[in-house]
Amino acid sequence: MALTRSPPSPSRQLTCGRPRATAITIALSVLLGGCASWQPTATAEPGLPIPPTWSESGVPTPGALVATPSSLAQWWHHFNDPLLTTLVTQALQANTSVRTAQAALQQSRALRDAKGAALLPGVKASTSAQRNQTDARDATTSFRVGLDASWEPDVFGGQRNARDATEADAQAAQAALGDVQVSIAAEVALAYIQLRGQQNQWHIARTNLASQQETLQITDWRTQAGLATALEVEQARAASEQTGAQLPVLHANIAKTRHSLAVLTGQSPGALEALLAPMAAIPQAAHDLALSIPAQTLRQRPDVRAAEHRISAALARVSAADAARYPSFSISGSLGLSALTLGALTNGASVLNALLASISVPLFDGGAGIAQVQAQEAGLEQARVGYQAAVLSALKDVEDALVALAGDRARLLRLQNAADAAANAALLAQQRYASGLIDFQTVLQTQRTLLTAQDNVASSQADISADHVRLYKALGGGWY
Repeated sequence: MALTRSPPSPSRQLTCGRPRATAITIALSVLLGGCASWQPTATAEPGLPIPPTWSESGVPTPGALVATPSSLAQWWHHFNDPLLTTLVTQALQANTSVRTAQAALQQSRALRDAKGAALLPGVKASTSAQRNQTDARDATTSFRVGLDASWEPDVFGGQRNARDATEADAQAAQAALGDVQVSIAAEVALAYIQLRGQQNQWHIARTNLASQQETLQITDWRTQAGLATALEVEQARAASEQTGAQLPVLHANIAKTRHSLAVLTGQSPGALEALLAPMAAIPQAAHDLALSIPAQTLRQRPDVRAAEHRISAALARVSAADAARYPSFSISGSLGLSALTLGALTNGASVLNALLASISVPLFDGGAGIAQVQAQEAGLEQARVGYQAAVLSALKDVEDALVALAGDRARLLRLQNAADAAANAALLAQQRYASGLIDFQTVLQTQRTLLTAQDNVASSQADISADHVRLYKALGGGWY
């Protein structure tokens, strides 16, 4: 990072009286030579080419809801599922990751306050008792109480820049908390959608198992009547057993997803078993979202905001490291009472006072000061690159979500048509087989096709809902 020599700002200029001694003249000459400080040339986040529109923006529906901070803050309400809203709300309050981020924010704010306090004078009270004895002389005791004050004028802005850095850190921590909230809300919604999808798949498997068992019964009757063979019976039994074998797997997956939801909401794994046991439909988001422009989306995303604040913090640390290379000033004083007895402290005590002003001028440090500035500049460059990465990742997240949503919508339409045709084919096949018009292989094939088609429809419906969740997350929804 290039540095430029800049004249001192009005707040950094020194007003120096005429010296009376050669030593003071030399010291002030050194101070005035250090009044100009090195300033980093980079003062803002790096520019990036932001596209004016999304490549897969689609056509908003009439009366569409514009993606504003208010509409995205609690996007889960757009799914019209009260239980989902309850789970997300609880997770945002009790999730361990959210609570950790909240504690980190409190820590950052406390550090900011501590740095701000360093700009003010410090005053402390002290008291002491001293007993002395020399050779054969009688021991003497003295008591002292007093006030001590000290202050370091921030002539070159080092302390102010350090405070500004911690202020930017606190703002970054607040944005980081928002990023955690966005992620947790999305994780809860995705897990809930996954649970409802698994429950629907389990119901589909049970329904198809019942149909296959009915076919098995028909086949058994036909075999007893001499119209079918034992081979067909075994094939029917094998098909029903294969479908039945899916149920334990689906049941285990449902239980695991319930456990995940419980932990996400800050509870033990089995806490939500009774609440989530009843089956419900897969929540579907309303198709009323009109996308904002990319630049607006980037302003909504907490991770991008956090990256901006990290650049501000890094800039302030560069300036603070630069200010450390120049003279520092200190003013201290004390005021107290001294007496030989405790009672004399309030009557007849000696008054002690002192005032000290000092100047510290770094003359030679082996290049440590310059190295500290360079180290902070490297940190600034890291923050700038991190900001670029956050912006690019944000753009990619939205584009990926839009592409996935468009593709899954087209896929669901085809799958629903296929499932309807498969259901009709399976019904006709079962009826004709019962009448002896077709062979058993056709029945088996139509039943397998129906099970696969219905399972794919349920999976695709869950995928579309999950795509909506990822889109809301990519747009920066879930905080404010």
